[in-house]
Amino acid sequence: MNKADITDAIADKLDMTKRDVGNVVEAFHDEIKHALARGERVSISGFGVYESVARKARLGRNPRTGETVKIKATKLPKFRAGAELKGVVAGSKKVASAPAKKAPAKKAPAKKATKRR
Repeated sequence: MNKADITDAIADKLDMTKRDVGNVVEAFHDEIKHALARGERVSISGFGVYESVARKARLGRNPRTGETVKIKATKLPKFRAGAELKGVVAGSKKVASAPAKKAPAKKAPAKKATKRR
């Protein structure tokens, strides 16, 4: 499932336009990226935690030549799944669904005009 699929599914479920949902999904991703870039922790209850993790500089080895290579220190994003998400993936819990959208009101059948003789 990609970002477009998520946008389509949410738009159908909430009866919203794909453009509006796409803007919300994009804003959500941007906020998580900015928070991680600032070194903040993003915790989404029932889903998981996004963190920025610092790796120290270290020595590595080029597998082709066997030569020792210096690897710079860097920051990487890390995700830890929450208990609810783990349970859903494992099959021990069911996915809590959003409220179903209302069905459109049914119209009364149109009456046919009678022919005059």
